[in-house]
Amino acid sequence: MPTPMDAFDEVRPAVECLDLLTAPVAAALRDWRGTDPVEQVLYVDTDPDKADTAVLVENYGSWLLEQSANCVVVAGKRGGEVTLAACLVLAHTRADVNGVVRRHLGARKASFAPIDTATGESAMEFGGITPIGLPADWPLLLDAAVADIPYALIGSGSRRGKLIVPGKVLAGLPGAVVLEGLGT
Repeated sequence: MPTPMDAFDEVRPAVECLDLLTAPVAAALRDWRGTDPVEQVLYVDTDPDKADTAVLVENYGSWLLEQSANCVVVAGKRGGEVTLAACLVLAHTRADVNGVVRRHLGARKASFAPIDTATGESAMEFGGITPIGLPADWPLLLDAAVADIPYALIGSGSRRGKLIVPGKVLAGLPGAVVLEGLGT
């Protein structure tokens, strides 16, 4: 089976492309605190108009759907408190926001965060939010299937470009919690 690297002409370590990344992603790579070497995080330059998963796989290869993961920002509410969290699930699944996420956050109600909140608080672009470089106080919930994938094609913080990261590297990100059944 091909890997995400096979779909692109040029694949480089992301630390060699910091000028192409949003500030929080570049800072996270520069000050890497993952359990595996930062050189395992790769960058590919892509057309920003092809950032959405359906368009990306149509243009770069349909087999990428099984190897892509989406990062969504959710807001858990309990009383007057709101907790923002990031969820990373395989692109062909959906985050179980009202079940697994809500229970894990101990929230009475959970929903996708408004776009302005997700982009404003993360300092990343809608359609490119990535688990690398998120605010340190956000829980990072990772579906077990993402942790098990050899390589995941994920956002880079902006609509331009993608990161290719082994699942085990994503599971080793600071604060990452691997949850069974997060992606349904």
